Amino acid sequence: MIALENVEKSFPLVGGRSFVLRNIRLAIGEGEFVSVMGPSGAGKSSLLNVIGLMDAEWQGHYALDGVAVEALAAKPRQALQRDKIGFIFQHYHLIDDLKVWENLDLPLQYRDVPARERAARVGDLLDRFGIVGKKDLYPNQLSGGQQQLVAVARAVITRPRVLLADEPTGALHSSQARAIMDLLNELHRDGMTIVQVTHNEGYAREAQRIVRLRDGWIDTD
Repeated sequence: MIALENVEKSFPLVGGRSFVLRNIRLAIGEGEFVSVMGPSGAGKSSLLNVIGLMDAEWQGHYALDGVAVEALAAKPRQALQRDKIGFIFQHYHLIDDLKVWENLDLPLQYRDVPARERAARVGDLLDRFGIVGKKDLYPNQLSGGQQQLVAVARAVITRPRVLLADEPTGALHSSQARAIMDLLNELHRDGMTIVQVTHNEGYAREAQRIVRLRDGWIDTD
């Protein structure tokens, strides 16, 4: 599903370059659950941004579901991201002036999903994630854990092939974090490919693999 070969990212400096990713070689199969760990500045978020097609300024080879990303122009790259990838962020990134159900509906509108199917998908996920009673509330009326549940639902409502989670439990207290990890494990059991960045060793070990970065290099896999 994901194959990176000799991927590097750097910034120009006077007299040289500063590397944030170095010679990254990483293969993730369909349906795998992988945790990415490392100290601050190790390149974790940079790697996730490359995998998620949020960053086009890198060198090397990256194939996503068999498509060579580096060969794509901007619009096909955006279409590949839209069709294949879902994102969960640490700080939710919900739209404050939209109700819960509207936050879930919006990504489907962008994909021209018919209204009846949109309503069915929204209803299914509200029920599955136990937030039916919150559907008409705004994000600022929810707890942090409830907002993250909505964020996860929004990420998966488009049925992506890959789910990327950047510190999905980092802003939550322990019981809320546990609920999010249980949900990620359930999605993985359903066959979703998941890559999570985390500082939590215990949550990292719930994945099938842990990839550890140090100074932009893969230290262990």
